[in-house]
Amino acid sequence: MTRRLILVTGGAGFIGSNIVAGLLKDPSLEVVVCDRLRGAESGKWRNLAKSPIYDFIDPDQIWDWLTRNHSDLEAIIHLGAISSTSEPDADKIIQNNFCLSRDLFRWCTQNQRRLIYASSAATYGDGEAGFDDDNRLEALKALRPLNAYGWSKALFDIFAAREAEQGRTPPQWVGLKFFNVYGPNEYHKGSMRSVVAHIYPNIAKGLGVQLFRSHNPNYADGGQLRDFVYVRDVADVVVWLLDHAEVSGVFNLGTGQARAFLDLAHAAFKAAGQTPNVSFIDTPELIRDKYQYFTQANMQRLRLAGYTRPFTALEDGVADYVTNFLSQPDPYL
Repeated sequence: MTRRLILVTGGAGFIGSNIVAGLLKDPSLEVVVCDRLRGAESGKWRNLAKSPIYDFIDPDQIWDWLTRNHSDLEAIIHLGAISSTSEPDADKIIQNNFCLSRDLFRWCTQNQRRLIYASSAATYGDGEAGFDDDNRLEALKALRPLNAYGWSKALFDIFAAREAEQGRTPPQWVGLKFFNVYGPNEYHKGSMRSVVAHIYPNIAKGLGVQLFRSHNPNYADGGQLRDFVYVRDVADVVVWLLDHAEVSGVFNLGTGQARAFLDLAHAAFKAAGQTPNVSFIDTPELIRDKYQYFTQANMQRLRLAGYTRPFTALEDGVADYVTNFLSQPDPYL
């Protein structure tokens, strides 16, 4: 069997660990994770406890590792990033989210290794310019993210597109604009966990839950709309991309269907066998002027590229998450 070595940066994180689990379904793949686990009390290490990875490296060792293993490496799946939309240190964000990504892109170009990386729907800002994953440089430059996180991701998309115009790219390069991802292994993320993970503990206790009140007259309380995508669908797309090296570019990764936060809450109550009990609180002023009231991925480009699998409906994804993970003594994938 031919050795196929895959490096996943951020592979112990929420999306990363789900992708690692998906990759390991293929016995021909040897998966190496590059990440930081932080304190054992965070439980982040548990995201990988059921995944027999080939090796684990510290981010500070990545360049040495690449030098030693470049001949065996097939692809890098680059998910490592500062993912908090409220992170106050812009220098930290740009170094982690742009500079490292830029250097990995250049390394993959020089060594002709494939690169799949995490972009974000945060690049679209308030959505005024729409949610079309137009790869033209002028279209990418026109986006106006609302926070430093979104800006860092948009900046790298622009860099990659500029390099592509000049013919300086890895043999395959793909940026994935993740929309609102939810699902197992996000428990270490604290305030950045999905709404389902936030509200489930109260639902399980038979208590009511709170959602953000709308401060936009065009949306009712709880009527704010998001494209919620189940993390298993995200992993399936990445695995598919590894099997289709001819596909390159920046692609949306959502479901193509915006749903209300109230729909999400009702689905969680139903999955737990509880009667919905929802009240509303003011959106914190810190994020109120940066709040997105509507996101919906245009999925046409990924479909035209050949991806045909259906995306999990919100009610089905929430039911699986609640029934098979959140309600279980061991909620990890």
